[in-house]
Amino acid sequence: MKTKHLLINIVLLAALLLAGCGSKETAPLAVPDGAQAGDLVGLESCTYEAQDAKYVADCGTLVVPENRADPNSRLIALPVIRVRATGSNPAEPIFWLEGGPGNTNMSAPFVPWFIENHDIVLVGYRGMDGSVVLNCPEVVELMRGAGREEFLGDPMLDKTSAAYARCAERLQNEGADLAGYTVTELIDDVEAARIGLGYPRINLLSGSFGTNIARIYAYMYPESIYRSVMLSVDTPAATIHEPQVVDEQIEYYANLCAQDPECSARTDNLAETMRDVSHNMPKRWLFLPVNAGMVKVVTYNLLETTTDAPLIIDVWLSAAEGDPSGMAALTLVFPLMFANASVWGHNAALRTSLGQFVPERDYRTELNPPDSIIGSPATTAAYAEYTAWPANLIPEAYRQVQPSDVETLLVNGSIDFDTPAQFARDELLPSLSNGRQVIVSESGHGADIVTLQPEALKRLVTSFYDTGVADDSLFVYQPVSFEPSIRTTTIAKLLVAAMIVLPALVIWGVVAVVRRIRRRRNSNQ
Repeated sequence: MKTKHLLINIVLLAALLLAGCGSKETAPLAVPDGAQAGDLVGLESCTYEAQDAKYVADCGTLVVPENRADPNSRLIALPVIRVRATGSNPAEPIFWLEGGPGNTNMSAPFVPWFIENHDIVLVGYRGMDGSVVLNCPEVVELMRGAGREEFLGDPMLDKTSAAYARCAERLQNEGADLAGYTVTELIDDVEAARIGLGYPRINLLSGSFGTNIARIYAYMYPESIYRSVMLSVDTPAATIHEPQVVDEQIEYYANLCAQDPECSARTDNLAETMRDVSHNMPKRWLFLPVNAGMVKVVTYNLLETTTDAPLIIDVWLSAAEGDPSGMAALTLVFPLMFANASVWGHNAALRTSLGQFVPERDYRTELNPPDSIIGSPATTAAYAEYTAWPANLIPEAYRQVQPSDVETLLVNGSIDFDTPAQFARDELLPSLSNGRQVIVSESGHGADIVTLQPEALKRLVTSFYDTGVADDSLFVYQPVSFEPSIRTTTIAKLLVAAMIVLPALVIWGVVAVVRRIRRRRNSNQ
């Protein structure tokens, strides 16, 4: 889960809470009448919009079996969009593979970077974008009310596992063959789209969890791939976020804090300050509770990027200074943010298909040793889905790192909680005979890689696709700023004020309207 743009989310969610608004759901894609497995039908000219620009594209529907291992499997439909290159002699197309999982694959990043020389192709993810969507309202409903009990406590984790189990059972009763929603089936969908569009070879561009898809794609169909760029590279060993690795990354921030005048003025040692607060977590601020598990999960996610880290570091330093209001604000808003962060059935299906959890380990205990700073909160929360969702494992050979000759560029930030750079360096890079890794200093996960130095990243990936040489010459060292754009403690106080003032204003407005109506009635008598 990615918990980004904290202020915007808090404001929007507060508005939703106060207004009682909901979101609209679009109707799922349907399998066209008479379509056969492998058909790419209805491919027609359309317009694709990205970054306030419109591009000529082709839109169609790919029809595939729900479970290729079952000869009697029903068919499902997936959307396909090809954004056409503007140049007259385009090179190999670029197929995008989104991370998550639980996120749509129909939104292409970086279109302006590549559109002159490459078609850009989006193939909808099964269970997410097509005729079958693995929604889990059971999980969403539980998460929305999660603030009422300790988020990482055994009772809540047991309830979460039960919610995933109920979701899986309901989906199966509704006709979904969950054995078909795996990483290898998804790869076969993309390969079917490649064949249907007539491309001899393609480039892959992937991010975060999508790099697992790209890595296994290279094992399954090496002859189909020309070059592959992997951003925020995930690996089998990085799936379990061990608490000692989490501690090491917090200590990385602590070392940077010690070199920053503003941050170092507030603490002699950021890591030890966080450890002390973590082990003595406040229970509430004013009338608002503080949910320790929620605070830790949000902390982990916001520390993934150096652009968001100042917000959450300020929360912890403020709590150490006696003001836990930021933690209370996160407890108030986090359940809705988390509940809607993913299509949870899709998330569970793809993740469990990789089979990275070992049943013999006691993860709840081992991921939260008493001497760690915050333990491993994200993996502890995720373990609830891994234990409850039906295990439909991909072949064992694909679950491990294998040798590959595909030209591959790995790009990681040096301080990435979700996909630490050392795992790609030590586990994946040695297996790539034509591989190279670029580690961007003081950059985190996902959005950091893309937004902190966009022109440098553009030069890096376009040079690699066009020439096979990864030109990283534009990257420069950018230190982490520990000054938050706005303090979460300020947000908390604004929220409390809104909770008190707005109901009073509503009551005042109702009273005023009633008085006006009475005056009119009296004047008409």
